[in-house]
Amino acid sequence: MEYKRCTLGVWDTTVPGISFDESGISNYAKKQVELMRRYPRGETGENHWNTILEKIKRAGFKKEYDCIIGLSGGTDSCYLLHMAKEWGLRPLAVSVDNGFNSQISLENLKNITEKLNIELKTYVIDSGKLKDAHVSYMRASLPWIDCPTDMAITSTLMRYAKKYGVKHVLTGRDFRSEGKQPLLWTASDDKQLRYLVKKFSGHKLKNYPAISPWEMGYLTTVCKIRRLNPFYYLDYEKAEAQELLIDKYGWKYYGEHHHENEFTKFTLSYWLYEKFKIDKRIITYSGQVMNGNISRNEAIRILSNKPYDALNIENDIDSICEKLGMAKKELDILMTSPNKNVFDYPSRLNFVRKHKRLSTFVIRKILKYDALFLDQL
Repeated sequence: MEYKRCTLGVWDTTVPGISFDESGISNYAKKQVELMRRYPRGETGENHWNTILEKIKRAGFKKEYDCIIGLSGGTDSCYLLHMAKEWGLRPLAVSVDNGFNSQISLENLKNITEKLNIELKTYVIDSGKLKDAHVSYMRASLPWIDCPTDMAITSTLMRYAKKYGVKHVLTGRDFRSEGKQPLLWTASDDKQLRYLVKKFSGHKLKNYPAISPWEMGYLTTVCKIRRLNPFYYLDYEKAEAQELLIDKYGWKYYGEHHHENEFTKFTLSYWLYEKFKIDKRIITYSGQVMNGNISRNEAIRILSNKPYDALNIENDIDSICEKLGMAKKELDILMTSPNKNVFDYPSRLNFVRKHKRLSTFVIRKILKYDALFLDQL
């Protein structure tokens, strides 16, 4: 396809499954508009969220906690924790440690939970298992090599909710400020995780916190645990949230979106960009342009620069290799190996692709998760 950029956002022809109408508006922009219509903000969104809040409080009555909040030390999750206290909720903060949390993120976690007097539970992923998983995804030459951590986070939050009898898991996701990622860039599942680890490390992955569709279905339908995104409904502005966090909790900024974790930062800014020519900032800034947080011209200007600091990238790479137990020479070889996608290896997504209508129903109605982007598969 001839290079083209969306006239409303900054999505371009590097994004999988993109198409444009006669006015140059992309299908991604139209889906963003659909999401904004589906989750209105202002008075309507606030009223809807207040109704949900009452349900959370009723479900958590007489329990130690009434919700679980996943905490990374980043802007969104820290501000959500602050707001939960303002709403009169009694959250349990849960952090997942994959061994790559930056010192800044750890300080942010400590400061905000102590000042809010909120209990923090930290689940530490077995370093050997996680190393095998990350290295296996890299050797598989897949784009989103941070999938093992993402799966562990989802699994841990849901299992903590079950453990404490909590019916609601709150996340700081906000499609207006971070966009919606193409599934072909980010998708994977527990079946693929175990296959890749066995194939590329020679080890059988046991007792890793990766949730299966069957367990997720059980937790959602039988245990009635719901995952909620409050910022979908509320007038949330990231810059204002950061100012408040800095003022009240001594919070510190860490750079681009998700750069509070060193491995995620490496994945986003170097692995994806240099190996796959994928710049995920396109998605993030498109969402912000559509929401009026940044001008389209400013987003284009930012995207003209590389997503990593050329002066420090070698140190970042050395640190990643050391923690993974990987020789720099192997990483250099992997950076030039043929690129693969999620459908090049066994996964549950082949069933989803074949039975899209059924999968959409199950994901949206039973698992209570957004299935708007399944048409990319």
